Amino acid sequence: MSVNTDRHQAAAARYFEAWNATEPEALRKAVAEAWAPEGTYTDPLADAAGHAQITAVITAAHEQFPGFVFRPLGTVDGHHDTARFGWELVNEADGSAPVAGFDVVTLSEDGRIRQVLGFLDRVPTGA
Repeated sequence: MSVNTDRHQAAAARYFEAWNATEPEALRKAVAEAWAPEGTYTDPLADAAGHAQITAVITAAHEQFPGFVFRPLGTVDGHHDTARFGWELVNEADGSAPVAGFDVVTLSEDGRIRQVLGFLDRVPTGA
């Protein structure tokens, strides 16, 4: 049974704000607002701990996919300190979405992310 709360929604919104920040200072601020200081991010292509490493992962994604934005797919599903949600990486110029996946996040007491476990459902060849 899902108990989708404002807490889960807010955490996901901050997460997408961080992933869509492209200016360095805005990105650093968004990561600090989304992740706890000891927060982690792990997917098949990255394993990062702490704000600096998470910022580097997001920067690398923007370098690989310039002109793309991360958008949620569906609704946030959550219970207790855990939430999950789908997402896609969308080309703002033509609307194509070559990358998609879903993430499971664990929240800290203050609602920031302690851990992200990411899964990639669609990845372009050679990415």
